[in-house]
Amino acid sequence: MIDVITGLLVESLIPLILIVAVVAFFSRAIRIVPQANAGVVERLGRYSRTLEAGLNLIIPFIDKLRPLIDLRERVVSFPPQPVITSDNLVVQIDTVVYYQVTNPKSALYEIEDFVMGIEQITITTLRNVVGGIDLEQALTSRETINAALRGVLDDATGKWGVRVNRVEIKSIEPPETVKVAMEMQMRAEREKRATVLTAEGQKQSQILVAEGSRQSQILNAEGQAKAQILRAEAEAKAVKQVFSAVKDAELKRCWRIATWSSCPSWLRVMPTRCGLSRASCQGRWKNSLKPSVHRNRRPSALGLTQGRQGGTGVV
Repeated sequence: MIDVITGLLVESLIPLILIVAVVAFFSRAIRIVPQANAGVVERLGRYSRTLEAGLNLIIPFIDKLRPLIDLRERVVSFPPQPVITSDNLVVQIDTVVYYQVTNPKSALYEIEDFVMGIEQITITTLRNVVGGIDLEQALTSRETINAALRGVLDDATGKWGVRVNRVEIKSIEPPETVKVAMEMQMRAEREKRATVLTAEGQKQSQILVAEGSRQSQILNAEGQAKAQILRAEAEAKAVKQVFSAVKDAELKRCWRIATWSSCPSWLRVMPTRCGLSRASCQGRWKNSLKPSVHRNRRPSALGLTQGRQGGTGVV
């Protein structure tokens, strides 16, 4: 009876054991690799293949999956390192390295810890580069230092399956005494620039004031000159008008006088207003002296008449 019960139990447990074994087999055989990760499979201790992202199958108890390797770009910040410059000053330099694994097999088998290897190469290269320049060049030549570090790291990490994308220097900390001296120098430079700018401002202000005064004087002189010119032109015009009026009055008086010689010399040498020559006019004036003919005649009786502008003309 006991044997029968034992046989029944064994027969009922065998399928259950088989199911558990199949589930365990497939659970160890199926491997899901996340995106941007890679897995290295070793078969009986040797490299077999590299698993990519997605569903993968391996042979349980024969294949072994090493820890997954992140293929994304990573950032590593190294602690400050003391570096001696060419002018014998010790400065603390912080660096940041951006790297990315391109070959999981090489990153796993070519070096034990590639992050530590990158750090040590960065430190040694930084000391070599900064050791050949002084503090001022180190503070102003970060791009040059970054380019030198990147070139050396690319050459060294290429066989490790790692690509260094960027190397940046976060900070360069000189000694405290040097900081104080630099601050004093910068303060003196700022004060010097402020003094120079103030002097330049005063100079420009004086130049502008002098220029404005000169322009004002020039404009005043030009205005006075124009006013004098206009005043002289007005006076000349007035004199001409007076002279013309006086000449007309003398000419009218000469029509009434007895002799030609009694006229002013300036009037005798000038042409008459009537348009006749001097001889003709003189002859007519002499004929006007005859008492019986022209004594009491009007100017129209002598063959003359009033002009359109107040003078006389020939009838």
